[in-house]
Amino acid sequence: MIQYEHTEYFYLLLLIPLMVLGYALYTAWKKRIQLRLASAPMLSHIAPERSFFKGWIKQVLFWLGIAFIVLGLVNPQIGTELETVKREGVDLVFAVDVSKSMLAADIAPNRLEKAKRLAGELINQLVSDRVGIIAYASAAIPHLPITTDYSAARMFLASLDTNMISSQGTAISAAMRLAETYFDDENQTNRVVCILSDGEDHGEDAINAAAQAATQGITFFTVVVGTEKGSVIPIKQGNTVSYKKDENGEVVISKSNVDQMKSIAEETDGLFLDRTNTDEVVTAIIDQLKAMDKQEFEAKQFVKFKDQFQWFLAIGFLFLVLDLFLFYRKTQWVKKLNLFQDA
Repeated sequence: MIQYEHTEYFYLLLLIPLMVLGYALYTAWKKRIQLRLASAPMLSHIAPERSFFKGWIKQVLFWLGIAFIVLGLVNPQIGTELETVKREGVDLVFAVDVSKSMLAADIAPNRLEKAKRLAGELINQLVSDRVGIIAYASAAIPHLPITTDYSAARMFLASLDTNMISSQGTAISAAMRLAETYFDDENQTNRVVCILSDGEDHGEDAINAAAQAATQGITFFTVVVGTEKGSVIPIKQGNTVSYKKDENGEVVISKSNVDQMKSIAEETDGLFLDRTNTDEVVTAIIDQLKAMDKQEFEAKQFVKFKDQFQWFLAIGFLFLVLDLFLFYRKTQWVKKLNLFQDA
């Protein structure tokens, strides 16, 4: 198996045919001028040691030297070694609340944007962990399967919004049950679900769902995005902004449920965070992930390509050195053989 690192240098090889053509034209021109000045026998008498073939041999050596140097610049790489890459880390799934209550602006710019910013900063800090994303409101949907592609994770994270699930409400337990199906490596002992939510829950008992997930080795990190004081929920309709109201016509104040989020984390011996500072939250989660025993989740063998440019450069310079030490005079020992004279 072979590949070339800098294929653009192949174009330099086009210079060699031009040099061959140029030298052939130059040789023909020089011979024509010499014959104008003297006949062929006289030229042989004037310069008896000069060899016609040596000139071409020198040029061939020069052109070969240039060709091999160009190949050295191209840097052919030959795959001769198998290298094993081992990756160790934690499977981390973000369960992001996308219910309408996440539009409350008690945390600037709003709860959802804060949650996305926290998850994005966490992804930026990861090294060899795998990540996945679940979006949930009254139901939970898979948004990104577990992957090591952090660029894709950031892109999918940015696309989260409160319109992706039509039926509203908040059912944390639905996200927990979906998270149980996310982990595809049976040998992975560190399975973490990071819930980013204001903690409001209108679904089934989230604590029982957390206990069930704990039996499968899943740990919950819960991050409260919102305040206990709460805020109104803005609803945009065109250029007008109104606020969500209950069945009695009263403006709804969405408050974070700190106790709910804390209980979910404690049920799985996880991590509970109720802070507004992004750096503090990210640092606390990263430190917790580092403290976990890392499980090898990927080991691949691939062909390692070895650079071979040095051989081509060495051969190229060798041809150039031979060209320098080869003179235009006839070689005496060849001359003594009388290969081209009659007996």
